[in-house]
Amino acid sequence: MRVGVLGAGAWGTALAQMLASDGRDVLLWAREEELVEEINRSHTNSLFLPSATLLPTVRATDDLGAMAALDILLVVTPAQHMGSVLGAMRQHPADLVLCSKGIEASTGRLMNDVARDAAPGNAIAVLSGPTFAHEVVEGLPTAVTLACSGGEEQWDRLSPVIARPAFRPYYSDDVTGAEIGGAVKNVLAIACGVVDGLGLGQNARAALIARGYAEMLRFGEALGARAETLAGLCGLGDLVLTCSSTSSRNFSLGKALGEGQRAGDLMADRHTVAEGAHTAPVLVELAARHGVPMPIVAAVHGLIQGDDPRETVSALLARPLRAEQGGAG
Repeated sequence: MRVGVLGAGAWGTALAQMLASDGRDVLLWAREEELVEEINRSHTNSLFLPSATLLPTVRATDDLGAMAALDILLVVTPAQHMGSVLGAMRQHPADLVLCSKGIEASTGRLMNDVARDAAPGNAIAVLSGPTFAHEVVEGLPTAVTLACSGGEEQWDRLSPVIARPAFRPYYSDDVTGAEIGGAVKNVLAIACGVVDGLGLGQNARAALIARGYAEMLRFGEALGARAETLAGLCGLGDLVLTCSSTSSRNFSLGKALGEGQRAGDLMADRHTVAEGAHTAPVLVELAARHGVPMPIVAAVHGLIQGDDPRETVSALLARPLRAEQGGAG
């Protein structure tokens, strides 16, 4: 099986290194010509993953046509650019494994819908879970959900290519659930970062994770996801990780907001993308369309627009008292 990775950010680079760890040749696509040259010459990615020395079997290219000739393609472009990059390819590998977490801001589509429009008839899978790129590239133990729209037949093709001793995929056929968990947790991680930046303590962060998870469940079930999917690695597992560490870009963005920095300045100055900032406004719109109350997500949207963090937290705490289960947030 010929395999490649579309997108040479931190996560794409880490996945390429992981896939090459058994001696396999892996083709890594990067938009930046200078990054392609660096990876092929020095086996480093100083822009996005400076801690890693890449295996020589990881080869970079900026030619999308070369990626079309592969059998399996892991798609790790920023969520807001996935449609344009896939659309620029005249042909696509038979199996597309989507590893980007987000919702297309301009249309409200999940990534699998974006990919299906760009590559109709191709087999789509979603790889999602609690994963920091620097830990994967170091070979530390990691477990993920691999949700296959093609069912067990697709799983039988993909899992031997992706699984490694320290990288363990678990099967699901709930592509919608895997995507929603990865998209919503990014927004909730910003909220947890704000709590940390304001110095509100561990109790507040734990409460926010629990109530945020309730919002994730409500939204997911409204869109047809299964609760057990969101209780797994791609939902609760990823939520706990990204809401607890400054290694998360979304948590770091929220922490800086809580410390008084401006969202526009923070987002303009970043080489890497905090997808939750793009996901929050479209998630608010989708939640309203489906009649799903998501007060924490709405609060994050307000913070991105410039609302005062302390006033936002006070408004959340002032919401009417209610039962923990079955209510509106």
